[in-house]
Amino acid sequence: MSHHGVLGRRHLSNSAAFPRPTGITGSSSGEPNKAESLPVLTDLFGRFHNYLRISITERCNLRCQYCMPEEGIDLTPNERLLTTPEIIRVARIFVSQGVDKIRLTGGEPTVRKDIVDLVKGLDELRPLGLRKIAMTTNGIALRRKLPLLRQAGMDGLNVSLDTRDPRKFELMTRRKGCEHVLRAVADAGKLGFDFVKLNVVVMRGQNDEEVSNFVEMTHDDDIDVRFIEYMPFDGNRWGKRKMVGYRELLDRLASTYGAENIQTLPLESNHTAKGYKINGYKGKFGFITSMTHSFCSSCNRVRVMADGNLKVCLFGNTEVSLRDLLRAGCSDEEIIQTIGSAVKRKKQAHAGLDILSQIPNRPMIKIDEEGNAHMVDVSAKQPTLRTAIARGRVLMHRETYDLIKADKINKGNVLTVAQVAGIQGAKACSQIIPLCHPINLTKVSVDLGLDENANALPFECAVNIKATVKCKGETGVEMEALSAVSVAALTVFDMCKAVTKEMTIDGIKVVEKTGGKSGHWKQE
Repeated sequence: MSHHGVLGRRHLSNSAAFPRPTGITGSSSGEPNKAESLPVLTDLFGRFHNYLRISITERCNLRCQYCMPEEGIDLTPNERLLTTPEIIRVARIFVSQGVDKIRLTGGEPTVRKDIVDLVKGLDELRPLGLRKIAMTTNGIALRRKLPLLRQAGMDGLNVSLDTRDPRKFELMTRRKGCEHVLRAVADAGKLGFDFVKLNVVVMRGQNDEEVSNFVEMTHDDDIDVRFIEYMPFDGNRWGKRKMVGYRELLDRLASTYGAENIQTLPLESNHTAKGYKINGYKGKFGFITSMTHSFCSSCNRVRVMADGNLKVCLFGNTEVSLRDLLRAGCSDEEIIQTIGSAVKRKKQAHAGLDILSQIPNRPMIKIDEEGNAHMVDVSAKQPTLRTAIARGRVLMHRETYDLIKADKINKGNVLTVAQVAGIQGAKACSQIIPLCHPINLTKVSVDLGLDENANALPFECAVNIKATVKCKGETGVEMEALSAVSVAALTVFDMCKAVTKEMTIDGIKVVEKTGGKSGHWKQE
């Protein structure tokens, strides 16, 4: 991707307009006289919060699996969300107290119809001390808005892109559009934004093998790629196995490029990313290590959610409603006092990763409710032993059958590969079928057999497939059994299509199930 050079990059500190207090210490219990003497946005540990993140919508035009809860999300009614004038007023209050950087987030900010007007309104706060306006976006609908956003006063962009593979992109986000994101990144580099960064959430087994490919994007272009450790939020099925720590990724890159060719960059003020650069490359890359090496000691961020709730820590579940104060007719001074009290209650550091994964917290996004299906709530069901058996077959001519039987297919042993693929298909069912619940399977068996007398004209032969899936849980495993048979059958077709494409996948169906309220069922 050699067309998205980033122009005019600059680094701003928070010391110009509102110097950060120094020499302040404190404990979690706090001292009343000390709290009263501190600036509104300084906490009891001396951290000055000059960076405000505002979520301007709960809606999103993607359905990323790692940030959409398994059970779905109910959107907050519109009347409970901040209006544009309320967002501008909140921003002005924070800027009056020292905030000099505002980032717009979501959901997906670009789905908001008045996004350009909102940026213009924020741009008018610069005489009060605002220096930087940025936005985090998935980039799908960004490209056509880029010139207007830049003209309105947008300084920088963080574009979320977890894979450069269009097929994997569609699987991970349940939408097409990888090429739209890449084009938007390229165009942004030409429009003079101060910075364009790529945010990559790294998940083991899904995109961790692409890390070096993302680093290669920095070879010819002045772009900043940031790898983010997978973080726990309500419903995203976080687990240690999925998270890849930055040291492991750095070791992999050292094996690829040589440790001597990886340059460690100085930490920026209020850093979130540990920065690196490959010698001779134009751009840089970094790791946001929220889970393995927190940056709480230098945190300078507070967040206002789309419903007007103030969060002083991303991982905290304590929130204060600024919306209610606005609509109750409170003065700016009264709102400032509430903000100051919330900031003073901020803890010195968030919990460790083992505890974080157990603490209730908001999901990363809210999903558009219009016209979308919902997963069935199975929380009230009693776990039972469940089994499902599915069958299917791949019909073929004798020439293909004989090559499979003699193990002469160029790609390898068809039955063995299809068996492994079928097992993987059952395990990946919830990732492929959007409304299927992820299930801890206790057994998956896939059996394939050769049938030289299929008698299904015009085909003489077949590969018969049977899948048996078991679990102890609240919902059945029929879809997992069907997925196993389907993927095994597709694998047979794929391995044999170089010989002939005259094959038919036939008769995939559930033939027996046990467990659950309906008990035992078997096809007659």
